[in-house]
Amino acid sequence: MFSDLITSKSRVKLLSVFLSNPNDMFHVRELVRRTGDEINAVRRELAFLENKGILNREPRANRVYYSLSKNYPFYFDLLRIGSKNMGLGGDILKNRVKLGKIKYAMFSGKFLRRIKEKADEVDLLLVGTVVLPELALLVREEEKRLATEINYTVMTEEEFNFRKKKRDPFILSILSASRVMLLGDEETMLT
Repeated sequence: MFSDLITSKSRVKLLSVFLSNPNDMFHVRELVRRTGDEINAVRRELAFLENKGILNREPRANRVYYSLSKNYPFYFDLLRIGSKNMGLGGDILKNRVKLGKIKYAMFSGKFLRRIKEKADEVDLLLVGTVVLPELALLVREEEKRLATEINYTVMTEEEFNFRKKKRDPFILSILSASRVMLLGDEETMLT
């Protein structure tokens, strides 16, 4: 959890906004609305995050906008941590007992970066004995929040291993792309 590592509640809220929308720019007042924090607290944290190189600051006309810096050395690490703390990833981890026995759960790297090149790309893969209605509920909530469709695939461990062994093109395309593991050991999954 971010709050386990970061003591500033305002900073946690700001990072959550930026990591949920990694390609977007935000004006200070919009960040105040989204976080519910006082404007001075938001400004102080924005200055701190900008000073550390986490955020970019861009003046436009009479406003200043902030966005995540893709040049920050730990940009992708922040996305990974964020994917496990909030949104669908956080919900899957919080509700994993209700979701059944999940051996592996992973997001595609493109999903985390909010890059959608093809409509049929898999955003989320779950392997195990999964309670589908519970998962569908979580996915629908996230689809509403993101205002986009989430493509997910669920399969048993036996089916996954069989298809991986047979070098199924669908499975190979998922395994050859960038990914972030929510649950399970990536090395075990790949062997």
